[in-house]
Amino acid sequence: MKISFIGLGIMGSAMVRNLLKKGYTVQGWARHPDKLNSLVQAGLQLKDSLISAVADADIVFTMVGGPADVKELYFGENGILKHVKKGTILIDCTSSSPALAQEIFKAAELYGCEALDMPVSGGQKGAEAGTLSLFAGGKLETLEKVKPILKAVSATVTYEGPAGYGQHTKLVNQIMVAGQLAGMCEGFAYAIEKGLDLKAVLQSVSPGAARCASLDLYGEKILQGDKTPGGALRYLVKDLKNAYAELEGSGLDLAVSRQAMNCYATMEAEGHGDDGTQALTWFYREHRKKNS
Repeated sequence: MKISFIGLGIMGSAMVRNLLKKGYTVQGWARHPDKLNSLVQAGLQLKDSLISAVADADIVFTMVGGPADVKELYFGENGILKHVKKGTILIDCTSSSPALAQEIFKAAELYGCEALDMPVSGGQKGAEAGTLSLFAGGKLETLEKVKPILKAVSATVTYEGPAGYGQHTKLVNQIMVAGQLAGMCEGFAYAIEKGLDLKAVLQSVSPGAARCASLDLYGEKILQGDKTPGGALRYLVKDLKNAYAELEGSGLDLAVSRQAMNCYATMEAEGHGDDGTQALTWFYREHRKKNS
């Protein structure tokens, strides 16, 4: 079973490492191969073009920035669909658009391939530990074919439904996470404002009702004043915009996540798009000072 992985950033590289640890043969391609020396030393077979990376693959994973990147990767002049062999299973792990996932699924069938949309949750920490949660859309029988391989990178794999449903579920996840993050960051902003001992605060709230995945992932980083990303905030902005596009015309207004997105979008516009989502803690304080 030959696996190709396209999109070797923080998340993709961590997933590849776990596939390699389990003994799978993995090849890939990247625009900046000089950044992948340690991954090559771990066993990645680095190809000199996208075409050579996917042409003989049995499974192709993709994990890139967003819908525009996915569309170009699959449908572009030298895109994946034109160069994979029949029977290849295409798995897009990008947080993208449900409509685009459906488009890829239909096109894959025309080329004699199978496709799954399978965005992930768990961030860098989950990717490195091999404990990601995977949301799968497409045909159940296709998912069953690749489940043994997915165990190398995940703790849970859930079949959500037809093509696009994996992406829909990821948007549900991001809507929930947006409110969770905002509450956590507001709580710490209040604690900082009142001069509380942040270590004591974290120790106090972690066992109680305030405990959540965001607190587990980012609580210690906030204590250290660390804005480095587990997931860059610009990706959350992108996902929430995708969610609101899906709801356009429905009349459903998700006010809390929309307000959180507006704050994050402001941060991105101010040049902080590559900060971690926990940086919202300092955004509240800085904007209070600017507007006071």
